[in-house]
Amino acid sequence: MTEPVSLHFVTLLGSLRKGSLNAAVARALPALAPAGVRISALGSIADFPHYDADLQGAGFPPPVLAMAEQIRAADGVVIVTPEYNYSIPGALKNAIDWLSRVSPQPFAGKAVAIQSVSPGLLGGARAQYHLRQSLVFLDAHVLNKPEVMVGQAAGRMGGDPPELHDAATRDFIGTQLQALAALAAKLGRAA
Repeated sequence: MTEPVSLHFVTLLGSLRKGSLNAAVARALPALAPAGVRISALGSIADFPHYDADLQGAGFPPPVLAMAEQIRAADGVVIVTPEYNYSIPGALKNAIDWLSRVSPQPFAGKAVAIQSVSPGLLGGARAQYHLRQSLVFLDAHVLNKPEVMVGQAAGRMGGDPPELHDAATRDFIGTQLQALAALAAKLGRAA
């Protein structure tokens, strides 16, 4: 009998909004994780100052270093983000810009899944494609399929703060987390 895989994933939330639908999905992830996978949230990207090379020259802000270490220590990362103006939110791009400069690079060789949630029909698809471009530069291993793009999200949520109640969406997200676990395990064996 083989031992169950024990993996730890962290979630990086691209939204700062208190009532965020993306935050609702991120909060649901620990309960949707497959057996042998633990999921915990990273700190808020709101704690990162605007990236400035002069600030970096004076030393990395503690929230940046803390998040980089948590990502480095994790087996995988789930990025949950809204779409703003056909791309990712500025706060998420800012966080990636900061994290990209930490050495060793925390995303390098890391299994990453992307999820996007939107009240619109496309579910944040365009944001995902822009985010993938940045993650290529960081040498992350982005999971290709299944892609989680939760469109018309308001109908899949309920409560205040919102909670993800739609069973089909929860099941599909669980399928993606299983695929991420398989990718992370494969990468771990290759290391």
